[in-house]
Amino acid sequence: MTYKVNEIFYSLQGEGFHTGVPAVFLRFSGCNLKCPFCDTLHADGREMDADEIVRLISSYPSRHVVITGGEPAMQLDAALVDRLHENGWFVQVETNGTLPLPGNVDWVTCSPKTDRIACGRVDEIKLLYMADGYDAERMERFSAVEARSYSLQPCDCSVSDLHEDDGGAVECRNKFILEECIACLKANPQWRLSLQTHKLLDIR
Repeated sequence: MTYKVNEIFYSLQGEGFHTGVPAVFLRFSGCNLKCPFCDTLHADGREMDADEIVRLISSYPSRHVVITGGEPAMQLDAALVDRLHENGWFVQVETNGTLPLPGNVDWVTCSPKTDRIACGRVDEIKLLYMADGYDAERMERFSAVEARSYSLQPCDCSVSDLHEDDGGAVECRNKFILEECIACLKANPQWRLSLQTHKLLDIR
């Protein structure tokens, strides 16, 4: 069994419940969605087997691995998770929630991009706040999903999102989204703020 891997790198978890935790990121190639705001180049990659993956990630001192993508549920299986557990790894998966995940994952972070979650057990709901008029509806829907943590993450717009070349307009849009997100959190304190701190710190 091989897996198409886009990249492996060592950094700090930049967002969500485990923000600040040193972690190895195992990014699988490919996704089953094409979100217009996606900021990850995940299409390319090379085939690797479980032995090679474990050998490469074990060169780092942390034993927290974040399996992400793209959409990792397209490739991740229980056998790879078992191999990681055998080598002392805590396995976190970041998923869009549209596909089933192996049941032996330690922590499932779901950032839902559709109206339905099909990944099974969820530990963390990390919802993008879009300030598009539908955030309250999305929050109500996904707060009904049993999880240990619920967070809102302000959507980070780019120039291409706004279909114009004015970086100032992007900055204004992002500022507006953040302000609206903070107001929403203050009115709904069961949710917490998730910032993309890796972007703020200019790290991977």
